[in-house]
Amino acid sequence: MSQAISFGAIGSAMTPVTAATRLPVATAALSSTQAGSAVTGPFMPELGRAIVLTLSGDWTGSVQMLRSTDGGATQLPLTLGGSAWAAYTGNVNEPVWEENDAPATFYLSIAVTSGTLSYRVSQ
Repeated sequence: MSQAISFGAIGSAMTPVTAATRLPVATAALSSTQAGSAVTGPFMPELGRAIVLTLSGDWTGSVQMLRSTDGGATQLPLTLGGSAWAAYTGNVNEPVWEENDAPATFYLSIAVTSGTLSYRVSQ
């Protein structure tokens, strides 16, 4: 007898939890402060909703959003039309991506050369 986690409305067919059909739960924001260099994450987005990046504080350096579809083993920068996307050297508060691929997770590559960066990745 095999067992699996599934979800659905009472009295209707159940949907098994897989990489393609995640549990329908709210995603927690990825947020903290950083002085120096680090890669933070993962952020696991809800599909079909904008991912919002907020960078604030008195800092210099760079931040690049990275995407992975293999559990973080490979993290690649976001691009749009072959050009770098979601790469910043100052404070921002904007939607940066909308994901529709269930295994995708997101990371921030942070290189703060002075000051302290506050960051938040949310939906």
